[in-house]
Amino acid sequence: MDENRLVYALFNLGPMEIFFIVVVILVLFGAKRIPEIAKGIGQGIREFKGAVDGAKKDIENVGKEIESEDGEKSPE
Repeated sequence: MDENRLVYALFNLGPMEIFFIVVVILVLFGAKRIPEIAKGIGQGIREFKGAVDGAKKDIENVGKEIESEDGEKSPE
């Protein structure tokens, strides 16, 4: 499925709805504040992705530690 179609399927938004949302955002925040807001959202997304990556690495490390502990034990 094309990426644009996927976005439309998920949110069920057409071009007119997206245009309306953009106009409402411009009216609410003004054209000068939108870059600041976008920058803040981008930083938040980067921090979230970093936290998710860190959690994945922690989980992988714990799994490796458990596997190495199981391998070190001698069968009785």
